[in-house]
This record gives sequence, structure tokens and C-alpha cells, in this order.
Amino acid sequence: MLTYHTLQAGNRWYLVLTAIFTLVSILGFVAARYMEHEGHYVTGMTNQIVWGIPHVAAIFLILAASGVLNMASISSVFNVEDYKPLARLSGLLAITLLAGGLLILVLDLGRPDRLIVAMTTYNFRSIFAWNIFLYIGFAVVVLIYLWVIMDSRFSKYVKSVGAIAFSWRLILTTGTGSIFGFLVARDAYDTAIMAPLFIAHSLAIGTAIFILIASISCSLNEVRISTDLIRRFGRLLLWFVLAVAYMMTIHHLTNLYISGHYNVERFILKEGGIYTWLFWGGQVVLGYLVPIMLLVVGKTLIVPRVLFASVFTIMGALIQIYILIVGGQSYPLNIFPGYEVIGGWYASQPGNYFPTLPEFTLGFGGIAFALLITIIGLRVLPFLPSQFKRDSTVE
Repeated sequence: MLTYHTLQAGNRWYLVLTAIFTLVSILGFVAARYMEHEGHYVTGMTNQIVWGIPHVAAIFLILAASGVLNMASISSVFNVEDYKPLARLSGLLAITLLAGGLLILVLDLGRPDRLIVAMTTYNFRSIFAWNIFLYIGFAVVVLIYLWVIMDSRFSKYVKSVGAIAFSWRLILTTGTGSIFGFLVARDAYDTAIMAPLFIAHSLAIGTAIFILIASISCSLNEVRISTDLIRRFGRLLLWFVLAVAYMMTIHHLTNLYISGHYNVERFILKEGGIYTWLFWGGQVVLGYLVPIMLLVVGKTLIVPRVLFASVFTIMGALIQIYILIVGGQSYPLNIFPGYEVIGGWYASQPGNYFPTLPEFTLGFGGIAFALLITIIGLRVLPFLPSQFKRDSTVE
């Protein structure tokens, strides 16, 4: 019978990680307080680029929260027994990563005290209003999901609750992607493919993060994840990276075909300066080609290559979100079609954005906060399995 344990508190690395995450989280709160008190002029954001590094980190965590639940969904909804030992960890990460992402969004609004207005006054023609329900609902559904997984009295409801959680996370990611898809004023965003692109993106990010955190967490408890299971994770990650690369290719080819989006495509792919370099060198090479090569080359998929592929997938994802959010805003709005706007703060020119230290600190602080409550959760409740199935002898 499979048993679960809490994270060992006496482990030296547990104490070191807890201290680091706590310190970075505190620095993130200090940075948010500094930006709120001084005003956003202390950031690199402008009237043209209003979403910066904190939003990049927030969207990254929200997508990761949706994607990381995929492991629990595969085990319960699709009855894959090998994934069940890590289903609890999958649910925990979904909640903590979402909490970190939402915390960044609240602190980056400039007036976090106004959150109560957003939670009590709704404009249902706004996708932002719908996302409040999606985020809160996702957290509630996952909490119920963890309850039925961890309490044997409710084991008969695991599959049905898992199906609800699986459906909800797809809807949540669709809503997050639709934030950009519905922004018709931005040529870089206005497309229906944003929703399925974000779903594929979340699956790749979530799988990569889960591989790394599951490996580290089990190592801290001196439990070895079977090599066969890591290889299965690697093959799964390969398909998700290929899906993201395919979706992104279709997205850019379609925009090149549509005359109204042709100029913004030239900007991103050829004339965008740092955004063009990040696209080809970071997103395409580091985010797509390197992970695919690591997961494909060689007769046997070894564990280190899966771990390195996960790291490069996460790096490429962060770069891709940065290009989408910051690069998409940098391209000037076409407020008066057929005319050139000269003078003032807006001059029909690409916007310049130089992120400052407080922005980076808030973004990393939110990520650290998500990891901090994750490691506390692992210490308080039994989320980690005591053992895994033995490796098969057949390659």
C-alpha cells in the first residue's frame, strides 16, 4: 500500500531553501511597497508599456498553476497508475503557484487596496471580471480535489472531481489567453489562437516545473523517483514543447498573411531589436530547439537530459511571455489608421522599456512566495510518496 510522508524538517537543504524563499519574498513585499509609495515612475514602465516584469512573472505562474495540475489529471481522469503517487504534489503546486501569480498582480496594480472594488463590482463584458471567478473557482476546485485524494472515505469521487478540475483549468487558461486575444487595439494580441496557444504553453511550463520540483522534493526526503517515470515525464514534455512550437509557428504565419498584422510581425521577427534577438535566440533556440534535441537525441532518454530540458523549457517560456507582453506593448498602437501621430508622450514609435530592480524584485518575490508556501505545505501535510515502482529492466 502506498504511504505518504511530510518533508523532513531536519534536512540542511530544507532549511537553506526556506530561508532563501523567505528572504526573497520579504524583499518582494518591500519592492511593492516602495513602488506603491513612490509611484510607478520608479519603474521602467511608461504610458505605452504598462505591464512589465511583474506581469511576466504573474502570467508565468498562472500558466504554470494550470499546467502543473496535468499530472493529477492524468492519474485520476485517465487512470494512469504510475502518476498517482505524485497527484497530491501536483494539486499542491497548482494552488501555491496560482497564489504567487495572483499576489504579484495585486501588488503590481498600484492600488492594491482597490482590489475590493474589483471583487464586488463586475463588468461582465470584461474578460478581467470573468477571470476573477475563474481564479477563485480554480483554487476552490483544486482544494476539494486534494481533499478527496487524501481522504480515503471519498475515494469514489476522485475521478468525477478530477474531471471537474481538468475542465476548469482548461477554461481558466482559455480565459487567461483571451485577455490578450480580446485586446483588439494591440496588433500583436488580436487573434483567436491566443487561447489554445496559452493552453499548450501552460502544459509545457507546468510539466517542466513539476519535473524539477518533484525531483528536488523527493530527493530532500531521500526518495528516488523511478527512472522510468522520469522518462515518461520527458516524453510528455517533448510533446508539449512541440505543440507550443507548432502553435507559435501557425500564429506568426497567420499574422504574416493578414495585412493588418504584417507590420507587427516584421517588428517581432526582424526589426524589433532586443525583442527580435530574444525571439530567435531565447524563444526559438533555448525554448524549443534545445529541449527538443535533449529529449530526442540518443537511444536512451537519461534523467539529466530530462532535467536540463525542463530548465531550458522554463527559460524559453519566460522569454516568450516577455516578448508577448512587453514586446506586444512596445509596438505602437494604431490609434488613427492612415495617419502619423507626432509629439507628446505617444509618437507612433516603438516604446522603450528598461526594467528596474524593484520590478525584478517583485517578480522574483512572487515566485519565491509560491515556492515558500509549497515547501511549508510539504512540511505540514503528507504530500510526498514514500516509494515508487521499481524501474523495469526492459528499455
